[in-house]
Amino acid sequence: MKLMRIMAAALAVTALAGCNKTPTEATADNVEATAENQADTIEANAANAADTMQANASNAADAVRAEGDNTADAIRDSNTAAPQ
Repeated sequence: MKLMRIMAAALAVTALAGCNKTPTEATADNVEATAENQADTIEANAANAADTMQANASNAADAVRAEGDNTADAIRDSNTAAPQ
């Protein structure tokens, strides 16, 4: 994924180099493209982290529910086995 971003940035720089732009304009465009790529990477990383946190929370909640169900079942089973 990171390699694809680098390749896209290199392609953008190459495309800009072929235009009839002043060196200052080309440099400004390169800075802007680099900043945009960095911002996209930050957003993608945040989305991935949020997805991971959500999955971990869901798994932990499922484990708590399962433990509660198992404990409740064990209590019920021990109660029915006792003579009445």
